Amino acid sequence: MNVTAFAARIGLRLDQAAGLIFAALIAAVALSIARFEEQFIGQAVIEALVVALLVGVALRNVLPAATIARLSPGTAYAGKQVLEFAVVLLGAGIFFPTVLAAGPALLVLIFGSVIAVLFIGFFAGRAFGLAWKLALLVAVGNAICGNSAIAAVAPVIQAEKKDVVSAIGLTALLGLLLVLGLPFLIVPLGLSHYQYGVLAGMAVYAVPQVVAAAFPVSILSGDVATTVKLTRVLLLGPTVITASLIFRRSTGKGLSGFLPWFITGFLILAIARSVGAMPEAPATILRDASRILTIAAMAGLGFGVDIAAVRVVGMRVTAAVLTSLAFLLAVTLAALRFGGING
Repeated sequence: MNVTAFAARIGLRLDQAAGLIFAALIAAVALSIARFEEQFIGQAVIEALVVALLVGVALRNVLPAATIARLSPGTAYAGKQVLEFAVVLLGAGIFFPTVLAAGPALLVLIFGSVIAVLFIGFFAGRAFGLAWKLALLVAVGNAICGNSAIAAVAPVIQAEKKDVVSAIGLTALLGLLLVLGLPFLIVPLGLSHYQYGVLAGMAVYAVPQVVAAAFPVSILSGDVATTVKLTRVLLLGPTVITASLIFRRSTGKGLSGFLPWFITGFLILAIARSVGAMPEAPATILRDASRILTIAAMAGLGFGVDIAAVRVVGMRVTAAVLTSLAFLLAVTLAALRFGGING
């Protein structure tokens, strides 16, 4: 199959090349910034995914109209089709047996709180006047793993670009604040290092942020936080599938349309990884590829957003995010105090 035939097979047109290259360059810059953070700070506190999104938004709002028009076909492709490819490859990072190592009491807390926050976050968003798609993105971001969860669910429900930017922007900001402020709760709340690890793993969004919030406290806190966080991440698969089923049913599509092609691909890779059919080496390569594609997709999404459109829902999104985050913190602290969760 030649290059032209392959491009046609994946729906790529010649006029999209410039925008795709543009998104790839933004992704490269974002990855370089994240690597710089890792070298001089120790962790990428502001993820490359967020950097790419912000750079895309900034350039969309300063470049000349003619340039925007020339790049938009390709950046739109990056924000949709490339993101769908990234979701497929994300399945290689799901290893279901990991969840069995967390222990029954902790598993009940993780599963129960994720489900509860999904509902609380969604209905809080609706109560604050958010459209249902944006409310769902906010809920998923708070309940599971922030930006990655939002990016995975967005193509399933065909969320608007401005909604994705609003949800990711605020969860990224709150994630950074949690990394800086959460350790100060250890003494006033009387938390052990194990309990603090549980709290960090439950409250902080991205895995790098969890590492940054927990390992400086102690190795035990870091190990526990990472385990809790990865267990939450495992729930991304069922959440994406459920969102797909609900969305397809609400739009009146038949049974054959319940699972989009990229969710089917996601499931195939996740099952292959979990049953041992996919070794660690290729799984790592696919996970890394998914991350890079997601970063490029965020650049494309950001480039399609007018800042003025995000400001309209900014305060309502903030209120919804804070409500669901406060609920998650309250449930976790109650479980730590009364549920006997301690190492």
